Amino acid sequence: MNMESVMRKSFVSLGFFALMALPVQAQDAVVPQLYLYDMTTQTVLESQEANAPMYPASMTKLMTLYLLFDRIKSGEISMESEFTVSPEAWRKGGSKMFVRVNTLVPVEALIQGIAVQSGNDACIVVAEALAGSEEAFAELMNKKAKELGLTESHFKNSTGWPDPEHVMSPHDLSVLAEALIRDFPEYYHYFAEREYTWSGITQPNRNPLLSGDMGVDGLKTGHTEDAGYGITLSAKQNDRRLIAVLNGMDSQKTRAQMGRVVLLKGFTQYKPTQLFAEKKDVAELPVWYGSEDAVSVGLVEPLNISLPVDSSRVSMRLEAKTPLQAPIEAGQEIGTLQILFDGKSVKQAPVTALQSVERAGFFKRLRLNLQSLSAS
Repeated sequence: MNMESVMRKSFVSLGFFALMALPVQAQDAVVPQLYLYDMTTQTVLESQEANAPMYPASMTKLMTLYLLFDRIKSGEISMESEFTVSPEAWRKGGSKMFVRVNTLVPVEALIQGIAVQSGNDACIVVAEALAGSEEAFAELMNKKAKELGLTESHFKNSTGWPDPEHVMSPHDLSVLAEALIRDFPEYYHYFAEREYTWSGITQPNRNPLLSGDMGVDGLKTGHTEDAGYGITLSAKQNDRRLIAVLNGMDSQKTRAQMGRVVLLKGFTQYKPTQLFAEKKDVAELPVWYGSEDAVSVGLVEPLNISLPVDSSRVSMRLEAKTPLQAPIEAGQEIGTLQILFDGKSVKQAPVTALQSVERAGFFKRLRLNLQSLSAS
């Protein structure tokens, strides 16, 4: 029996936390797709059909704004730059900023026209200015999606206008929302504006939770007949920020109610906790052909997570190939620590060796080989 046959992937159970937790209450009939994420501790709190492609409708415009913010931050354009309104942009239906054909519109106004008024016309003005056409802009959107790790997204236009090939997932929308907040904090405030006036027409922000008590300061709603009602929310209370994506609801009222319910649950029924300090022992794993028979493994960085306040059980599982074979260097990655809520993985962190283990001397290796032969 050689060492290759002995080596195997092991799942080491590390026990359970005796915490109380409210079971997931996302109701299929009410919220078909849901993703709730604690950005502060990088923990998935709730997930339901979160990786399934869906029609994102106007939540698409978060990517349009990401690309626009990126050009501003790079210095290629400024808030004072002006873009021309083409006949195609002016004619576009659906929600509108009401830009006038063949006029010049400042970039900052277009941002507000998209973030607050959800203007399809404003999106096309931006797309044509940055890429020459909406089709070419969609290619830029797809390229950026790959860079950001949006695995279930494919864009056909800048607005979210219905197209069977134009899809995103709740998880992807959460990743995009986090990227907007992280990469462009200086521009994020536009999502919280309550209303905006252009061409003498004042329109309120379509986000129904901005005026509530949940700390909501973004991001974007969406609705088409095929997609139903959806929303990508971000809310901050004290030092915690949550992102919630809900889609497929049957009305504006349901969207507002369930958005509030989901955020309330995130803030009240999950608590930020430090599970392990930096380089804290997680487990001891056996070592073959080593000067020591085992090595302590732990985390490179402190592990912070949001745990259910009322959980049935939260468990941890270490995934690693055991037994390990010497030599092992301190800091060498050994495996992955999985944190699970009710059996579902919500966070993972790499686990490394906390000390070095040298290769054993000749006689110890000989003894181990003899033991292996006698056991075969």
